[in-house]
Amino acid sequence: MDKKRIGQHFVFGFHGHTVSPDIKTLIQEYYIGSVILMKRNIVDATQTKTLVRDLQTLARDAGHTRPLLIGTDQENGLVSAFSRPDAGTQFPGAMALAATGSPEIAQQVSFATGRELKLAGINWAYSPVADVNSDSRNPVIGVRSFGDDPEKVGIFANAVSAGLSKAGVAPSAKHFPGHGDTSVDSHLALPRILKTKPELAAVELPPFATLIENSVATIMTGHMALPSITGSDEPCSLSRAITTDLLREEMGFEGVVTTDCLEMDAISDVSQGACGVEEGAVRALEAGADIVMICHTMNWQRGAVLATYKAVESGRLVLEETRIDALKDKFVGTWEDVLGEKNDFAADWAKVKVDSVALSEKAYTMSTAIINNGELLPLKAGQPVALFTPPMTSLNKAVDDADGVLRTKDGKLRNTAGPSFLSFAKSITQRAPCTHTVYEEGVELSVPAECTAVIFALRNADRSTWQLDSLRRLADSVQVPIIVVGSCAPYDSKTVSQPYVACFEYTPPALESAARVIFGEQSPVGSIPVKTK
Repeated sequence: MDKKRIGQHFVFGFHGHTVSPDIKTLIQEYYIGSVILMKRNIVDATQTKTLVRDLQTLARDAGHTRPLLIGTDQENGLVSAFSRPDAGTQFPGAMALAATGSPEIAQQVSFATGRELKLAGINWAYSPVADVNSDSRNPVIGVRSFGDDPEKVGIFANAVSAGLSKAGVAPSAKHFPGHGDTSVDSHLALPRILKTKPELAAVELPPFATLIENSVATIMTGHMALPSITGSDEPCSLSRAITTDLLREEMGFEGVVTTDCLEMDAISDVSQGACGVEEGAVRALEAGADIVMICHTMNWQRGAVLATYKAVESGRLVLEETRIDALKDKFVGTWEDVLGEKNDFAADWAKVKVDSVALSEKAYTMSTAIINNGELLPLKAGQPVALFTPPMTSLNKAVDDADGVLRTKDGKLRNTAGPSFLSFAKSITQRAPCTHTVYEEGVELSVPAECTAVIFALRNADRSTWQLDSLRRLADSVQVPIIVVGSCAPYDSKTVSQPYVACFEYTPPALESAARVIFGEQSPVGSIPVKTK
């Protein structure tokens, strides 16, 4: 049994800003061939560059044949593991990019993202999201999708894939065969999608077919069940009928297949009937996956490798590294490529950041859209306004909760605005005196007498309908104009009669762009990429 070969079939995460004892053991003793960096691992660009270099040095010194794949969840928008003030640039996410109507901008943004990642030593991005968000209730995809039209999703996903590839970063289209038509979050349970093969081929598969036709480097399988196709509730990520028969043989994908993280409850929670992480790893590899992802827990990571050793020794599992080797040769290179110092990193990083920041502003400007535009906009700068924002809540586990500082000791979110809406309040205050209120469910709202307008932010209020109730009650009680800002998916616009500014994500630059639209500093040129009526 060759541990060095078997280790190539895993991508593991770890905790900390420096090389931890756990990841050191996994690289040195288990020869794992890929590492995922999460938001928890990132401080700034220089620290990330140093961390990656340390990981690669560890692998080289341990006798790895090829350098590590270093991956990260950099979809942009709300899922941007590398985007911090002193690290990667915040760029628009999928739905905001689709709202620009420009695949060219999507490719430019992705190239710029890839250039930053590559400079820091990251060579694998778990992007683009190729899911078609056909269910507006979807709790985990939503604005991470380019929309609800399969053809347009394919065009934009392919543009992102091309941009990343051009920058030397391997893209990973996800979540095959499609996570868009479900109202269940696979972080929490196993979604069952009762679609037939023709139905899947009409909506979910076209974006992946476009990506495969254009030689996307890697595809990530998702944890959803398709019982009408597979004949069971087996998750697609563990299903040979999906990974090998459909993806490889029918659709002709020749690149690397990786799974989504097996620690998600759809796989790990045996109390729900799942098989568990260790057995899940073996089943995923049996199904035809090349690489299994386990992001957080050392015991599960070690257990998965040991279970795979047993499966290989017993003959249950036969592994092949050819595709992984080819991926590394193309996107990672040699030890000299990853460890040789050729350039002045600080100077190169500063130059790239200047270009990225300008492109980010352009892209956000092109993405901001408006519905119900009457005579109320723009507001006049300098006149007092009241800003109402909803309290921060955790959107889902994919949008890696960066608001931990807002939690109480027992883990509950404090009733505060959160950094995103605080930045929005700052944007408004730069243009007009602003009274900022975090509105709560069932609490009556009032507007200070001096305020000449109200800016009312919603966040997925089609699901948190109490926000719409608060808006209606406020509209009935005041005479001043109300401007609504949709800070996430625009489905909540369907019952709003006021001017509705859609920015598709509650990132600070998206909300800054909304402020510029509200005060007439830019025209809203974006379009809504999903059906809202």
